Amino acid sequence: MHVKKDEIVVVITGKDKGKQGKVLRVLPKENRVVVEGVNVVKKHTKPSAKNPNGGIIEMEAPIHASNVMSLAKIEAKKAKKKG
Repeated sequence: MHVKKDEIVVVITGKDKGKQGKVLRVLPKENRVVVEGVNVVKKHTKPSAKNPNGGIIEMEAPIHASNVMSLAKIEAKKAKKKG
């Protein structure tokens, strides 16, 4: 994987293009990452011991690792292009 947990990344394609966030979880077998504030979906939950009322919870869903790029790499490219 080209990104690691707790790294700041930028989404380069898709509906969340341009958004930045911290990598919360890496799923190497599926080649996916979960990024904070990106690809937010609504999950409908039944009442349970943890959540007695149930309801709709917003959570981040995984996106493909090829759709994100490390912020450090982007800044390095900009610096190289500039100078």
